Amino acid sequence: MRIDLTPLYRSAVGFDRLAGLLDAAAASEGPTGYPPYNIERTDENAYRIEIAVAGFKPEELSIEVKENLLTVQGRKTANDETRRFLHRGLAERNFERRFQLADYVVVKDAALADGLLSVSLQREVPEALKARRVEISTTATQPAIEGQTAA
Repeated sequence: MRIDLTPLYRSAVGFDRLAGLLDAAAASEGPTGYPPYNIERTDENAYRIEIAVAGFKPEELSIEVKENLLTVQGRKTANDETRRFLHRGLAERNFERRFQLADYVVVKDAALADGLLSVSLQREVPEALKARRVEISTTATQPAIEGQTAA
């Protein structure tokens, strides 16, 4: 499905990144949903991504953040054991999941427990960009208006 964002470009300035994000999201979701994942909001400015990685060891997983793109990869090492399966239903295939992060969202930590990889994220807005209250001062004298004398 392709969305035409031409009307947005006519009336808004600086939203070309948003259009790129929408295009990337539409293109990145392939036919496979492997591995399944959850995205949870844990606080006003905190999030957690949980990815089902049963069978993967910590050394077979990698997490990388570059330019607001979080990439989680799983690479299974070669299994040299001679095992004879009667049924093989556990997916042990390599994967790569990408998550586009908003500005000022940083990865705080990651943990692997019970077959779930949990990646904790936090939005850290710089002080200079946070809303601040400006006090209004009142003075007894009115500012002088050009051509008039102050009373």
